[in-house]
Amino acid sequence: MSRLAAYAAQLESLASRERLRERRAAAGRDFTSNDYLGLAASERLRTAVREALARGVPVGASGSRLLRGHHPEHECLEAEAAAFFGAERSLLFGSGYAANLALFATLPQRDDLVVHDQWVHASVHDGLRLGRAARAAFRHNDPQDARRAILEWRARGGRGRPWIAVESLYSMDGDRAPLREFHALADAQDGFLVVDEAHATGVFGPDGRGLASALEGQENVIALHTGGKALGVGGAWVNAPRLLVEFLVNRARPFVFATAPPPIVAAALRESLAILRQEPQRRERLAALVAHAEARLGALPGAAPAGTQILPLIVGTDGAAVRLATALCERGFDVRAIRPPTVPEGTARLRISLNLNVTAADVDALAGALHALLERPVSGAARG
Repeated sequence: MSRLAAYAAQLESLASRERLRERRAAAGRDFTSNDYLGLAASERLRTAVREALARGVPVGASGSRLLRGHHPEHECLEAEAAAFFGAERSLLFGSGYAANLALFATLPQRDDLVVHDQWVHASVHDGLRLGRAARAAFRHNDPQDARRAILEWRARGGRGRPWIAVESLYSMDGDRAPLREFHALADAQDGFLVVDEAHATGVFGPDGRGLASALEGQENVIALHTGGKALGVGGAWVNAPRLLVEFLVNRARPFVFATAPPPIVAAALRESLAILRQEPQRRERLAALVAHAEARLGALPGAAPAGTQILPLIVGTDGAAVRLATALCERGFDVRAIRPPTVPEGTARLRISLNLNVTAADVDALAGALHALLERPVSGAARG
């Protein structure tokens, strides 16, 4: 028997359930990417990178931040990010995944409890598996269920601090967390609130500072902001009190042992922050596009608009979602099918991402295509 047979069998099983993941190049009108403000290919970022290269900023870091990989561009970006978001300190990581992995594997201590939203990012779960704290899930966006989990842990003898982990805007449903209620719970329980702002950074809050902007800077609030979505580049920051950032520098393995993010990325991200301050019209255009899309798409069967740039269309079965996405691709629309385990069983969907790479006319064309396909399903591409 081939030593690769077990892997082949697992891939065949995924294919038979229509859950096999494949790489597909970008093509067609962009209703998939997280480039919400259309910055990834913007002339301002291109110019910033050219100017940074001209002044000698290196492409590669050549080592970890604790060796020779630490560059003045990293320091400047972190200082500017902390000031922009209102945090005491900021620490740059290569990706949001790495930042969450480091944060949850390192900061919660052995006697602590991490209570997390049931739909929080996979990177949070992976960090918790590497960490020492106990963990418990609570019902989506339900502060009272989070409180119940904390009180039950206390009743069982829990004597550390609770950490409440949420996303400010959820990437598959587009809905927002009740952050003030979660922060009040963290205060009442002498704990910490960790807010993943990945899909809100650049889009919401004053100057695009996120949905947790009114809370950042407080001693018990840690926020994660990604640079690879609305900011158009890559990397991510953990914003936190100085002592917690220094703890991550000393103890977080994804920081200590990873090659530093490229300095040229840090230079580009500095320009992204400047664009957020100087071009509010991008957020205004996106908000208008979201309103237009909800008016045109919100009445479709399975549509679940939440007033944000992420508009899910719940299809049901995995195969139906795949066939509908394929039919849209053939018509020139890049919309991807999202299936379990990324979303709950029976809720396979199209995740329609609104961004400034498309126009209101593109939204109208997508609406027309969806209406036609859902009225006359293509090979079973009806709502399951």
